[in-house]
Parts: sequence; structure tokens; C-alpha cells
Amino acid sequence: MTDRYRIALAQLNPVMGDIAGNLAAARAARASVMDADVILFSELFIVGYSPEDLVLKPALQEDARAAVEELARDTINGPAILMGTPWVEGGKLYNAVALLDGGKVAGVTFKHDLPNYGVFDEKRVFAAGVLPKPLTVRGVALGVPICEDIWTQEVTDALAQTGAEILCVPNGSPFEAGKEDVRIKLAAARVQESGLPLVYLNQLGGQDEVVYDGASFVLNADQSIAASLPGWETCVTVTEWTRGTDGKWACAPGEKFVAEDRSAQVYHAMMLGLRDYVNKNRFPGVVLGLSGGVDSAISAAVAADALGPNRVRCVMLPSRYTSRESLEDADACARLLGVEYETIEIERGVAALTQTLAAPFAGTRPDTTEENIQSRLRGVILMAISNKFGPMVLTTGNKSEMSVGYATLYGDMCGGYNVLKDIYKTEVFRLCHWRNQNTPVGALGPEGRVIPERIIEKPPSAELKADQTDQDSLPPYEILDGILECLVEKECSFEETVARGYDPATVKRIEHLLYISEYKRRQAPPGVKISPRNFGRDRRYPITNAFRDAR
Repeated sequence: MTDRYRIALAQLNPVMGDIAGNLAAARAARASVMDADVILFSELFIVGYSPEDLVLKPALQEDARAAVEELARDTINGPAILMGTPWVEGGKLYNAVALLDGGKVAGVTFKHDLPNYGVFDEKRVFAAGVLPKPLTVRGVALGVPICEDIWTQEVTDALAQTGAEILCVPNGSPFEAGKEDVRIKLAAARVQESGLPLVYLNQLGGQDEVVYDGASFVLNADQSIAASLPGWETCVTVTEWTRGTDGKWACAPGEKFVAEDRSAQVYHAMMLGLRDYVNKNRFPGVVLGLSGGVDSAISAAVAADALGPNRVRCVMLPSRYTSRESLEDADACARLLGVEYETIEIERGVAALTQTLAAPFAGTRPDTTEENIQSRLRGVILMAISNKFGPMVLTTGNKSEMSVGYATLYGDMCGGYNVLKDIYKTEVFRLCHWRNQNTPVGALGPEGRVIPERIIEKPPSAELKADQTDQDSLPPYEILDGILECLVEKECSFEETVARGYDPATVKRIEHLLYISEYKRRQAPPGVKISPRNFGRDRRYPITNAFRDAR
């Protein structure tokens, strides 16, 4: 019976559907820890997580199995492998972990508890496995509950009762601000109930709107953190284990990374989400409109940090309503960031469209129609640059605007990705202050202040008509965001929202705007998920909807 054991954790960034690339990454990770007993990979690593309906393709299933079997042949020497993979058995498709050892697939275990909420639709594509039993790996019984399997007690109890000695949990757990604490408390509950130490390995990387932050950790049987891996970074780490005289395993103390504050977490999530979306989809870079406002400034900063200033092209698109301050602020921001910057005036285009529409618009007064023409013309110009030179258009609308429909379809909503999609306006300001005071880990942009203070301090305005500010037609953002926090994040009733001190008429109006803007949000580009209720897979409201809680 062995008394010492080495478990390697591979916190890596797979590419969805790139089975050959993920196989190569797995081999490279294993080659770096050849003295380990076993190396653990994240959930469905060989294909990437979450594969959605892609995993239903027989060709993908066959290629994944062939890759796993090929990888198994490597295990004549060196560490065994616990590999996340789709697996077909008995005519059913499972979310599985395969044990690769001795040159073959030595065992397979299936995910039992399939999540079907929020961003997850696993019951749509996978069959639920029976309650699992441990896999014996080099003389040690490892329980391998897969991600959701540790959110309730049932699976870990079954593993403990059938002889598991260490719980090794591969995860594809999406980032949400503050979720790291939730994971640790959840894992600690399973440790307390089972009496077993637990290895929590999480995927890293951006996949469309979802970001996986890594932040893996190890808990000993006393629920103490033995080791933790950094968030936002790929790494392969070996943990050292010793069996005590009581027969229980304990992990030796390793490096421990301190959790970040909210602004740091959110900023890193935006960076990683954008970087992976652009790189994995093979865009050469991004282009965005830099208006001199706070939203475009922080979007440009995230882009420069994620991709490097040389891959960011900023365009000022002034109209007759653009203030001199905005021109100066956009120029100053571009200089601080070191990005490519140019000015393309839209006034001649606006005049041409106004003349073209003179006959059908005869006898009417200017209104939001003319304002939206300006926004849509800007979208046309940015998309033309994208089509001609290849960079993806980065949109800059925030969650406050998207909630109430203060965004122009085929105008400022025109683009491929949006890092602010799940960020309320009040948090935009906080992130600007944070970035000016901090250089994010792994940032490719400049150190120090990158957003001129005047951009942060001046009243927000779309500058689509004279002397316009956002608060002309919206309540102050502190009030608006508070109401939206109730209606969107917490699903509070009208009465509950009003009871928090908000004006009933204002709440009624915001609720109405929220519901009638669903059709716009359905046409919005994807963006980084930050909250538990992003506008996307988390919150699936009908477009056609006559219900109003505020009657």
C-alpha cells in the first residue's frame, strides 16, 4: 500500500471543437509532470466546455473517443490521466471522465447530476449516469464527481460509502463575480459530510459569453485550503499527498493565491472573455468608436489590455453635436492607451441621408429618428472598416442602457462582441477608477492611468442632439441601476422594488422599458457574463409579452 501520492492539476484553456489542439495541450501538460501518479483535466477537456448541441454530432463523438484512446497509449509510462470527454455507451451519450492508464482506457465514470438552469442545458444533450463508484488509480481509490455532482450530497456520499479516499472534481464552472467563495463553501460542505479531502479543478478561458476563471483549489479533510491556483492563468501544478496513520490522505501545503476584489475580478473576466473571443475566432484585432465617453473609454482600455494596443483601432466619429471636450477627451484617451486613432466626420453622410429622406419625412418634426440615423451611420462606417481590414467591431453599450432600450439597433449595437453587456453604468465608473489605479495581471496595455479623469467626471451623454445628457430622460444611474438590480438580478415584484424606497411611477416606467426592449436584446452581440442574470442564456424572456407587474 502506497503512503505517498502525487496528483497533478492541469488548469488549461481548451479551444471548443479543436480536438487535435486540446490533445496536444494535454500531452504537453502531462510531459511537464512525468513524476506524478495521475494528472487531472477539466470537464470535457478534449472537446472543450460547454459544447452545447455540437456534442450531438456523431463525428465529434467519434473524433473525441479516438483522441482519448490515442492519449491512453501514452500511459505505458508516466502518470495516469483523468480526462474529461463525451462518451457513448449503450447507445447513450454521457458527460464522462476516462481513466487512462497502462496504455489503455482503464475505466470510465459518468456525470450523474446534470444541470439544467442558467447557462446550462445538459439534460438536453447528455444522459445521466448512475451513482458512480471510485476509480482505483495506482493503488488509491479516487472518487471523481463531475462538477454539478458536488452541488448536492448524493454523489459524494455514494463515493465515500464505496471506498473513495480522495475526491477529484473536474469542473467547467463559469465565472460570476464573487462565486469563488461560493465554490469553496460548497466544496467544504462535501468534505465535512464525506470526511474526504477534495481537489477542485476548474477550466480556464472564454467560450462565447461564458468565462471560466480557473481558481482551482485543494481542501484537506479538515476543510482547510491546502493549495490554490491563480485565477485567469493557465498552470500545471503537482500536489503532494501523504497517507496518515489513520489511513486518511492529506495534501501538503502549497502555494495559495489571495482572492481579488470585485473590480479586479470583473476586469480580468472582461479581458479574458474578449481575448479568447477574438483569438479563438481568429480576428486580427478590434475596431471601436471612441466617443470621448466613459463606456467607449473603458472598452478601449480592456481591448488594449487583452490584445495589445497594436491590435486596437479607435475611430472618433463626430457630428455637429459632438463637443470640443469629447474630441479632446477621445484623443487624450487614445494617446494614453497607445492605440491607433483616427477621426472620420459623419456630417456629410448625415446630410445626404437627411436629403434622401426629405420627401417621406415632409411635414414631420425631428425626433429620435434623426438621432438614430447618426448612430446607424457610425455603425455603417465601423462595419466598413471591419469588412475592409478584418478587425471585429467592439460595441460599447452597458447593461443599464440595454435594459431600458437606450441603444440603437444597427447603430451602437452594431458589432461582434461587447465587454460591457453585463456591466451596469455605476460599475462602469468604478472600473474606470480601478483601471487608472491598477495594472491588471497579464495586461498587454500600458501601466498607470489610461482614462482621462474628465471622461469619468463629466455627465454622460449620447451627444445626438444639442445639450443632451442621459439624465434628460432617465433617472440618475444610481437610481436606475438600483431598480434594475431588483427587477433583473433579483426578480423582485413591483411592490418589493417600491418597498426599497423607489418612486412607484419610476419603477413602473423602468419595468415597461425593460420588457419592451427584449426584441433589441435578442439582436445584441454576445458579451462577457459577469452576473448570475446576464442578458443571454441566464434570462430567457419572451419578446412578445403583455405581462406587467406594475398595473
